[in-house]
Amino acid sequence: MPKNVSITVPPWCPFCGQDVDRPAEPEKRKMSEFLLGSCQCGSVYACDQTGHNIGAAMVDCLVHACNDNWDLAWDLMPDDDYLTNRVENYDLLTHRVVDTRNLDGRAVGGVLYFVRLNRDMAEITDTLKQEDGQVEMGPLRSTVPVEPLRDPKRTKKKVNKKEVKELANNGNIDELVNLLFDDSKVIRYLQRLLYDPDSAKRWFYAHILGEVSARYSTRNPGAISDLLHRLFEACTDSASTHWGLIETIGSIIAARPDIFGSFARHLLMHRNVAAVRAEVIWAMAAIAKTNPEIIRATPIYSLFNFIDHPDPATRGHALLLFGRIKATELKSKIMAMAEENESTIITIYEEGKPYQISIGELAKNALALITEKNQE
Repeated sequence: MPKNVSITVPPWCPFCGQDVDRPAEPEKRKMSEFLLGSCQCGSVYACDQTGHNIGAAMVDCLVHACNDNWDLAWDLMPDDDYLTNRVENYDLLTHRVVDTRNLDGRAVGGVLYFVRLNRDMAEITDTLKQEDGQVEMGPLRSTVPVEPLRDPKRTKKKVNKKEVKELANNGNIDELVNLLFDDSKVIRYLQRLLYDPDSAKRWFYAHILGEVSARYSTRNPGAISDLLHRLFEACTDSASTHWGLIETIGSIIAARPDIFGSFARHLLMHRNVAAVRAEVIWAMAAIAKTNPEIIRATPIYSLFNFIDHPDPATRGHALLLFGRIKATELKSKIMAMAEENESTIITIYEEGKPYQISIGELAKNALALITEKNQE
């Protein structure tokens, strides 16, 4: 490739990794010089086309995140109440990020400045929107408390594989999170544990990695977004094993659907891979347990035929999923399955721990959830 050739890519949200739309004039006209936008994960962004007015762009973006409530915006504290990030070398004309800062002889120095409110502040702004007469609620919010800031003057620890494995085996999520703030290799070492030949251990490690990622993402969601991208890439590599990958993806999304919910639909690409079919359905069910609307927004009908699948694990996990999304479309089918022979037992994992349950019992549980919806 010739030297100095510009490589351009679409701009992305640094919190969740999704591509973002071109910033535009806000619907409500106001005293603003910046174009604004919002991501599905709940972050908002402002565009500084020159890259020389970052301070003003930050203020405009923060006020926009607070539903144009200046008093609230000035009361917020960075890190505690909101997170910030930026995407540099942005060209508004082409809506691309340019690595060389030069495109067709034009200098490119634009910046997209991102703000994402933390849970408590987001709930306040949602309330303000309702009081202002707006029916639409804000985006999904996290139930994971924001991790406290670590002392920047602390002596950071270096970790090793043995220490991470021991902490994971003991379920010591607190210490794993602490170490992750000191050394990013913790995630890599936890990933390596997924190659354990014992499937029960793989499920447990997937749960641990999901919990650690959920907490770390309250301060550094971009790192966990990158992890999800790597896990999905590994799933598409025919030369690698899928051990623990789908389970980990499901665990991470289920723990932080407010940020990573948009990744859920990509699980469906693997629904017909026999080796991970049951795990894909489990992952969708785990996310549905946290937020069924996210799963309902995917092409979920592509999974409906699995309720008749000859493999008991596939059939059982499908019942788990359809109960959690309250699939009234399958009510009559599930009613018939509730009478299925109680001797058909499968293993279901919850929070990394296995439990045995019959297909018939799963059908009864699903039917109860569907009936509950009809009575609401």
